[in-house]
Amino acid sequence: MDDHRQEISDGGLFVRDGFIERVGSAAELPDTADHILDLSGYLVLPGLINTHHHFYQTLTRAVPAAQDANLFGWLKTLYPIWARMRPEDIRISAQTALAELALSGCTTASDHLYIFPNGSRLDDEIQAGQEVGIRLHASRGSMSLGESQGGLPPDRVVENEDFILKDSQRLIETYHDPNPGSMTQIVLAPCSPFSVTADLMRASASLAREYGVHLHTHLAETKDEEVFCLEKFGYRPAAYMSLLNWVGPDVWFAHSVHVEQDEIALYAQTGCGVAHCPTSNMRLASGIAPILEMLTAGVKVGLGVDGSASNDGSHLLEEVRQAMLVSRVRAGLMGASLSSGGVPALMTARQALEIATRGSASVLGRKDLGSLEPGKCADFVAIDLNRLGYAGALHDPVAAAVFCAPVGVDYVVVGGKLVVKDGQLVNIDLPQLVERHNRASRRLLAG
Repeated sequence: MDDHRQEISDGGLFVRDGFIERVGSAAELPDTADHILDLSGYLVLPGLINTHHHFYQTLTRAVPAAQDANLFGWLKTLYPIWARMRPEDIRISAQTALAELALSGCTTASDHLYIFPNGSRLDDEIQAGQEVGIRLHASRGSMSLGESQGGLPPDRVVENEDFILKDSQRLIETYHDPNPGSMTQIVLAPCSPFSVTADLMRASASLAREYGVHLHTHLAETKDEEVFCLEKFGYRPAAYMSLLNWVGPDVWFAHSVHVEQDEIALYAQTGCGVAHCPTSNMRLASGIAPILEMLTAGVKVGLGVDGSASNDGSHLLEEVRQAMLVSRVRAGLMGASLSSGGVPALMTARQALEIATRGSASVLGRKDLGSLEPGKCADFVAIDLNRLGYAGALHDPVAAAVFCAPVGVDYVVVGGKLVVKDGQLVNIDLPQLVERHNRASRRLLAG
């Protein structure tokens, strides 16, 4: 995934102090390493990067009353359940989501936590994430516009805007590390146009730019949102963001399913990024984002699994496959008109992988991630090719990782340190975590 898109047979990496020094054939690399990880017979890829998630939602997967709802109905069903969460629930759910991500090839994850009931804080998630061992972009989300003020969330889960801004500043000053190789970065992330005020959006943008951190929110996910923005603000979602000074290379939006050509052009011209979440968009019947059109226009596009109550899983390699397949569904629906404007008709396996690596790194503003080349972080994953699911596909192992049924990865290395070894988490007792997580979930759903 370097600039030349090299694919090296019998290749290897030489790593020192968490960064890649050399890449090439194994025979060309120094033989003076203190530790050698022999991955002969494995496919080695850059670590996958998740640009949008809601870790806490692992606690409410497949809730019966929310199984067949669209976004707004789904939210109204689940808000009362989420309002019962405690700090320990945030910690357990964060570890569960990060464990699932790691086992599917993720080495960096961005999470959007925007609900803080019963004393919960973003600190709970950050501390839990440090134990798993993958990089975390922790988004200090917020909701301030309750139902009584015309917003979507119930009043009991919204926060005071002055407190939100003070807490955002505290988190940046406490945890944000902007240096190459950083394990933790803070993002400011008001939840959505229908859950915060314009004042909070503007103030969050100002604070983020004062400290040099990124901005994130949901945008243009559903037709309902488009109608809400037109009726309440008099603008389509993207135009509303522009009015609030929420465009630029330090901004990325989750979803952007319902965007028109001039809005795609706005993203490209201003450097806004997009977190593409195909499974969630299918699950909630939101639609199919025009990802190939965005890529052709020069928009930064990364991949996200979205919340585990709207995806019901956190398998990032599976999401790569879904991104490729749903793009092909869109191509079929659009017919000949899709390719007539210069947009390729079908997304390739390598394009899908690039969205999840180089694309996601660009969206998060991480120049030190996304590819395996000298100077980048030593973040990589390895998949044993000698398995049933790849039988008959070894003539093109890169494509096999996307076209064939999704698998768990066998090794995950972050900053030169093992996080997954032989398909098992190194730092987490998984059976114990699952038992604690299920106990917390049962308590929440019991009311």
